[in-house]
Amino acid sequence: MSQDIYTHLEKARTDLGNFIGCDANDLFFVQNPTTAINTVIRSLDFERDCEVLSSNHEYGALVRAWNWFHKEKGYRFVQRDMPLPVFSHQEFADYFCEGITDRTRFIFLSHITSATGLIFPVDEICKRARTNGILSIIDGAHVPGHIPLNIKEMDPDIYTGACHKWLSAPKGSTFLYVKKEIQEKIKPLVVSWGNDVDPSRSTFLYNNQYQGTTDPSAYLAVSEAIKFQTENKWESIKKRCIELTRTTRDRVLNVLGTPEICPKTDEWLGQMASVLIPHKDVDQIEEDLLFQFHIVIPVFEWQDQNFLRFSFNAYNDDSDADKLVSALKKLIP
Repeated sequence: MSQDIYTHLEKARTDLGNFIGCDANDLFFVQNPTTAINTVIRSLDFERDCEVLSSNHEYGALVRAWNWFHKEKGYRFVQRDMPLPVFSHQEFADYFCEGITDRTRFIFLSHITSATGLIFPVDEICKRARTNGILSIIDGAHVPGHIPLNIKEMDPDIYTGACHKWLSAPKGSTFLYVKKEIQEKIKPLVVSWGNDVDPSRSTFLYNNQYQGTTDPSAYLAVSEAIKFQTENKWESIKKRCIELTRTTRDRVLNVLGTPEICPKTDEWLGQMASVLIPHKDVDQIEEDLLFQFHIVIPVFEWQDQNFLRFSFNAYNDDSDADKLVSALKKLIP
């Protein structure tokens, strides 16, 4: 394998590190956040009967991963019920942290939730975790390119984010950040050639960053994705999309007659929003939106309630919002 690949990976890590506020040598690329969190769970040592505190808003595949390993690893995975609606980040952080016990050693939490589309106060929760000697693991799958991210300021122990969602890099481009002090704990999901071929000085990097038969194209494209957004004034585009998301949520709630699950503020909402939908057959609604109106959005059951989640990006405008509102008026009696 040409040594050039490691130079290119270093450049991609450097560009991404500058974009998300961390050292390039504190992250490596993986295919997706599920791979990242599986790497973390398999690597960490857990005291018998210690607790991993989480919420009931977490992504299903990662909940399954935590539950899969709990017998082997000996921890308890505790999903604190965070009821809707939410009101303020301060109240949320206070209530969530009331779930900390003398057995809590880890916190696993989404930065932006997949199902409910909420921005969680992870900066504050990471701060409280540090105060209590708890290791923080943050799932930021929906964050890069969506809302501001500065990992050094947040100071989590572990953070993963997908670059293919809002940064518009190719699928299969996710990073796993690990604080220097605990990098020695992270073991490769697959043991490969390591420093036999990888010139990186860091054990953390050469053991984890590249498998010889993995196509690194998606990783290497992250630099161009960052450059593209920087050169095309993406902050103004995001601002327009956030405003469109909020006004559309008001219109959709008016059609559906359901209550909001969070305030319409920067604290909670970015470019996507979830709304309660008063319809029993979520699969039918999703199919009708797709086949009758050519609208592709998830409609799903979560915590015994039915939700619809929509989002807007650069290629959307008011006409897309109008089409969604019109379709819902026809589909929801």
